[in-house]
Amino acid sequence: MQEAVLLLVLLGTRSEAEALHLIHLPATSNVAENSPPETSVHKFSVNLSASLSPVIPGFPLIINSSPLTKVFRVNWLSGTDFEVVTTGKEQLDFETGPKIFDLQIYVQDDVGVTDLQVLTVQVTDVNEPPQFLGNLAQGLSLYIVEGANPGFIYQVEAFDPEDTSRNTPLSYFLTSPTKSFIMSANGTLSSTTEFDFEAGNNSYHLTVEVRDSQGLRASTHLEVNIVNINDETPRFTSSTRVYVIPEELGLGTIVANITAEDPDDKGSTSFLLYSITTGNSYFRINELTGTIHVARRLDREAGELRHNPTISLEVLVKDRPFGGQENRMQITFRVEDINDNSATCIKFTFSIKVPERAAKGTLLLDLNMVCFDNDSEAPNSQFNFTAPSGVGSSGRFSQDPAGSGKIVLIGDLDYENSSNLAAGNKYAVTIQVQDVAPPYYKNNIYIYVLTSPENEFPLIFDQPSYVFDLSELSPARTRVGQVRATDKDFPQSSVVYSISSGGANLQRPNIFWINPQTGELQLVTQVDYETTPIHILRIRATSSENTASVTVTVNILEKNDEKPVCIPNSYFLAIPVDLKVGTNIQNFKLQCTDRDSSPRSFRYSIGPGNINSHFTFSPNAGSNVTRLLLATPFDYTGGLEKIWNYKLLIYITDDNLLSSRKKAEALVETGTVTLIISVIPYPTTIVTMTTRPKIIYQTLRKNVYSPSAWYVPFVMTLGSILLLGLLLSLVVLLAKTVHRHCPCKTATHKKAPVKKGEMKNPKREVVVETIQMSVSTAFDGEAVDPVTGAKYEFNSRTGARKWKDPLTQIPKWKVSRPQGAAQSRAVSAEGTGQLRSTTKEGDGLSGKGQAEDAGPAARKQHGKPGTPQDRNPALMSRSSPKPHPGK
Repeated sequence: MQEAVLLLVLLGTRSEAEALHLIHLPATSNVAENSPPETSVHKFSVNLSASLSPVIPGFPLIINSSPLTKVFRVNWLSGTDFEVVTTGKEQLDFETGPKIFDLQIYVQDDVGVTDLQVLTVQVTDVNEPPQFLGNLAQGLSLYIVEGANPGFIYQVEAFDPEDTSRNTPLSYFLTSPTKSFIMSANGTLSSTTEFDFEAGNNSYHLTVEVRDSQGLRASTHLEVNIVNINDETPRFTSSTRVYVIPEELGLGTIVANITAEDPDDKGSTSFLLYSITTGNSYFRINELTGTIHVARRLDREAGELRHNPTISLEVLVKDRPFGGQENRMQITFRVEDINDNSATCIKFTFSIKVPERAAKGTLLLDLNMVCFDNDSEAPNSQFNFTAPSGVGSSGRFSQDPAGSGKIVLIGDLDYENSSNLAAGNKYAVTIQVQDVAPPYYKNNIYIYVLTSPENEFPLIFDQPSYVFDLSELSPARTRVGQVRATDKDFPQSSVVYSISSGGANLQRPNIFWINPQTGELQLVTQVDYETTPIHILRIRATSSENTASVTVTVNILEKNDEKPVCIPNSYFLAIPVDLKVGTNIQNFKLQCTDRDSSPRSFRYSIGPGNINSHFTFSPNAGSNVTRLLLATPFDYTGGLEKIWNYKLLIYITDDNLLSSRKKAEALVETGTVTLIISVIPYPTTIVTMTTRPKIIYQTLRKNVYSPSAWYVPFVMTLGSILLLGLLLSLVVLLAKTVHRHCPCKTATHKKAPVKKGEMKNPKREVVVETIQMSVSTAFDGEAVDPVTGAKYEFNSRTGARKWKDPLTQIPKWKVSRPQGAAQSRAVSAEGTGQLRSTTKEGDGLSGKGQAEDAGPAARKQHGKPGTPQDRNPALMSRSSPKPHPGK
């Protein structure tokens, strides 16, 4: 328990050492008041976590402060070093602001590890020099009216930031003394003389300095300006009062020049200011020179000028911007009309659609309804129209009456007329609208007359019906054919094609597709002649006003695209090793069908697995039924044969070969059948009775396993483990019992000597070999042993076999012992004695004991079971069915 606690303490210490944290924090730092931006306050570092994940860009940062402030921020120095600096956004003031700030510094790395520490910043006091109040710190301009009496001018004020109560007196004085000004110790600025503007001294520059009790000082500048006094009224010198100007003068054009003089300035006009007091937007006056210029377009036809072309203004002249002398004068402008507007129309391009059967004399367009002249007075506002001109317009269009602008139809616009077709049923007419007064402005008007056709002919297909042929092997998007529908009307409108019916079934709702613009019929998915040999479609063509339909027949051309299908598709056969050549193996035959091929088109061949060409089919071509024959005998004794099980892959080809043909005439399709043939070796038991060879019939059973039945192998495995444990415990108990009750038995079992007079052939108990099967083994076939005639079950995958009823199926034989076979374990079949079978639930004898009783002839070296050639014939005659040698 103490070791576990110690381990937890060590792990906690290690985790703290490896966690992300801030070094040199928390801490307390000082910063002087009024520190400039980027003043360093505190430096710290970041210790990365054990994963060495970098700090997220932008971190560390100050997420909160008490009190709230924007004075501080975190700057990156290098690597994992950072510092807190001032920002300059707020001023640190020891006397008026907070003196202590608590900053919460937060850091986070890429994997989300964080740390939060507090930095306490204390603001320290610094002795500051005095400061002037308000704008006085940047300097100040003062004005004194000329002729004013000497005396007070201005009170200079400053304060000491260290003296919050402002009780400590400050000292003021002028650094550049002058005879015209004095300053008292409390900051009062006074004049000592009377100023005259005309004397020439119009401005004075003074420097004022203030000092505190510790000798710190500050200074500022004062500019004292002498203001001139004006008491004379300006007089106008220009005599014109009425001005006549044309309209449409350019902006900035000078239309009048107003002049005046000021007696105080002795004829100089540079100090006079001019302005227009009357509200208007057409004119502006230069306030220094008095020139009046156009500020807005003078359009005689627009706004109030169309009705009243007279504009009256009042001009004001002043000698000072404020408080000076002024004078006023009335002037008038009259705007005259000029022919500056050409006759115009709402639009200059017209498109008119006229039915092809419109009557002559029809009014197509009245230009007087859309054209006008904006000039305000005649004759500038009058206009007329020229005669129509243009390609194709002669004899078809005219003005009635001439120059009136009324366009009428005087010709034929039949759409199918050859001359109209040559013109494209489109006519361009050009007419000019022009002023009747100089300078005779003109504008072109373009009129496009389009003949509107009428639908007079129906929409028809170029064939009454369509028939197309299509191979059933054609892939998707194959072109089937094309339909086309037109009418005799001009111009021909676009036709849209669609499939209104046909070309579909329950499995494939869209077998064909038609291009809606071109009428090309295409295949959407592959067709099948055997399913539907003919497709009848109804194609609909639709134009703007007409609709037509046509029938399309698509004949599917048959192709050899189906593979032969045979019964059975796979099979297991067992044959004796001495089967005669030419024998139909177990009367096995293949029956094949093909949906698109004749029964005479089949050809049979055996692929891989037919070693030494033992097997063949008859007939091998020209029939849909064929039989499996043994072509060559087996030779296992000579060593030619090595395997006992054959897996044959049969190819069935429908290449339409007749008996005398050698080449396929069409496409070839091939089907396959899998056969597994097991060869049964020679029987090793000598039987007194004569038996004839029997054919083994097998019944195949499928071991179907569903993944959802997961518990089946689990239960079987658990049961096998429990059964194995039970058997092991029984074997241990049996061994202990034998050892306890038979202490005299030696490891080597010796036979008792045979006495004289006794038979040399002792009775032998029949020993039956049993093959222990796994609980999970499934026997999916059943067959009859050709030697004993007993039935047994087998597994087609592993070759494992067992008697179907081992206690009742095994017959009794009397076997005559051949001479010279005394060393073999001959089995006596005397009487009707019962067989003693040793199974896994048997009478106490283990399988090992049975093997020992069987003698050395039934065992190979190392204790392994022998092959059929090694075993005693007598024992083999009563054994369970042998596993195939090839297994």
